[in-house]
Amino acid sequence: MKAKDVRLQTADQLDSELGNLKKEQFNLRFQRATGQLENTARVRQVRRDIARIKTIAAQKSAADKR
Repeated sequence: MKAKDVRLQTADQLDSELGNLKKEQFNLRFQRATGQLENTARVRQVRRDIARIKTIAAQKSAADKR
């Protein structure tokens, strides 16, 4: 997910996407613990996408408060 794409989303869409990514992160964590995880790079990718969404959401809310 690119930052450019995230910036085009509304606050509701960002919240929804964040929820989906957190669920995926939870499932990936369990897969890693049980040895079923095949794509280990996905863990890092999801973690960075979560951080990207949180950062852009914070920037948007700060801009709205001005």
